[in-house]
Amino acid sequence: MSSDNDEIDDAKMMSCASCGIVECDEIKLKNCTNCDLVRYCGDECQENHATQHEEACKNRATELRDELLFRQPESSYLGDCPICMLPMQLDLSKATVTACCSKLFCNGCAHANYLREGEGGFKYTCPFCREVSPTTKEESDKQRMKRIEANDPVAMRQEGIDQGKNEYCSKAAELGDAKAHYRVALMYWKGCGVEKDRGKEMYHTEEATIGGHPSARCYLGCVEWNNDNTERAVKHWIIAATQGHDDSIDLLMNAFKKGMVSKEDLAAALRAHQAAVDATKSPQREAAEEYCRSLASVVGT
Repeated sequence: MSSDNDEIDDAKMMSCASCGIVECDEIKLKNCTNCDLVRYCGDECQENHATQHEEACKNRATELRDELLFRQPESSYLGDCPICMLPMQLDLSKATVTACCSKLFCNGCAHANYLREGEGGFKYTCPFCREVSPTTKEESDKQRMKRIEANDPVAMRQEGIDQGKNEYCSKAAELGDAKAHYRVALMYWKGCGVEKDRGKEMYHTEEATIGGHPSARCYLGCVEWNNDNTERAVKHWIIAATQGHDDSIDLLMNAFKKGMVSKEDLAAALRAHQAAVDATKSPQREAAEEYCRSLASVVGT
């Protein structure tokens, strides 16, 4: 029976859902813009069929959106350090981004490069592209603007955050930058430079989540929890926990105490969280942290 149904579905996809014309060399059908259930020979047929297709389209579009939302990302939005190739730590105070190439790399690699160049008497350069490090803010700003002119979303986002220019963050979000999406979501939540808009806030939060931003995913989980969608909330927190997100572990612990998470699921999340954290560790990163602690102690005395 399922084979017969598959054949019927295939036949439907080969013809226009409105007028029934079959696809051929001269007539190319296009998918519905919101779902993958039906196809049309043109805009007019799609408009004519809209009322009949509306409910099924909306339901399928929701399903497709959920598939994206709850897909386990390969890594966080930060990805791997482009030098040591280890996963980046979620704590951005342990990372460095340069204006010359907009690359984000771990402090371990930055510190190792600093020591190598200092001991060798070399000029200080970017650990990734080897561009000579700027010595003034003006030089750094010039490098960043050059990257912005090249449509670099990281440079745009950094400029938007540092200078409070919402238009740069919005442009970076349009280019697919997950952190920029989350920043824009906060803009619409707080009404910073824009009118508060719950719909746009949630859209950009979801886009950041799809892009691998664990804090955005954690927030979505909190929204679902407050809306009594416990199962969806827990799914979000488990996925964020597997990316090494500490707050999501705390929320899962709280949900476990309330009987909303099984002992097995919590244990699995804890193991995955620890594995994600361990994967970011290296001797070079530990050396960089020790160096930062020694500087802090000197400043504090």
